[in-house]
Amino acid sequence: MKKKLSTFDIGDCGTVVAVENTSLLPKMTEMGLFEGKNVKVLFKAPFGDPIAIDIEGYVLSLRKKEAELIEVEL
Repeated sequence: MKKKLSTFDIGDCGTVVAVENTSLLPKMTEMGLFEGKNVKVLFKAPFGDPIAIDIEGYVLSLRKKEAELIEVEL
């Protein structure tokens, strides 16, 4: 099942299957968000923004708008 990373709950895990091709794609790639990477949601702020995720041992904070660009397979 595929879902947008922005819809994940705390503790949800999955593998990145796609990142939308926007102007943020190079930034996302540099931060380690690309196809095949395992991610886990560690924290979500009260209104869902920002989101802290673990990318195979590396913790990253994303805005909800950025997390909507990432499709993850559960």
